[in-house]
Amino acid sequence: MTTLVSVKNVMKRYIRGKQKVEVLQRLNLDIASGEFLALMGPSGSGKTTLLNLIGGLDRPDEGEIVVAGERIDKLSNSQLTKWRARSVGFVFQFYHLMPMLTAEHNVELPLLRTNLSRARRRQHVQAALQLVGLSDRTSHKPSELSGGQQQRVAIARAIVVDPDLLVCDEPTGDLDRTTANEILDLIHTLNRQQNKTIIMVTHDPKTAEYASRQVHLDKGQLIDTELRTVA
Repeated sequence: MTTLVSVKNVMKRYIRGKQKVEVLQRLNLDIASGEFLALMGPSGSGKTTLLNLIGGLDRPDEGEIVVAGERIDKLSNSQLTKWRARSVGFVFQFYHLMPMLTAEHNVELPLLRTNLSRARRRQHVQAALQLVGLSDRTSHKPSELSGGQQQRVAIARAIVVDPDLLVCDEPTGDLDRTTANEILDLIHTLNRQQNKTIIMVTHDPKTAEYASRQVHLDKGQLIDTELRTVA
């Protein structure tokens, strides 16, 4: 199986007042192409920091990160911005939709950085919204959508450029259990049917059960990994 993400000897430190805090300590992790990985651990364990490093939102202080053959820790800021735009889709807990834009125009935002014509952008947007089950909500603004529908729009925005990787930070943390399960079913479908590689941060064991592998972090170190067979 091909490795899509390789994290080698990664260190990440932050300064809090006069104290230096090591968030990640010589962490090593390989993630296969097409894998659905859950990153788990208590608050402050380093799981969101690791997710941000893999997604190119932050840089390690030491070590290397390779995604789809690209050594992203060596890219310049402008190169990293372009890489993120074409290679990674982001799904966050609180959706981060533009309130004055319709679902269609929110999903279109990543495509504005491409050379696609307006007609081609519209085709990509319609396909993404259809995939998440919102073809009948294209003209609705976020305030006119439920929380679950807003998260579906956010997922459509994440996949509209057909990225190699989806990184999800507590994607169901703001949803009730029934709606959360619907979103997790959708993410699982993207993994199984669209072969998307998915890395999901969660503190919820029930949410993590959707993943094919669970990795547990504590105090910046990998302490446990669990393989699962997911139907």
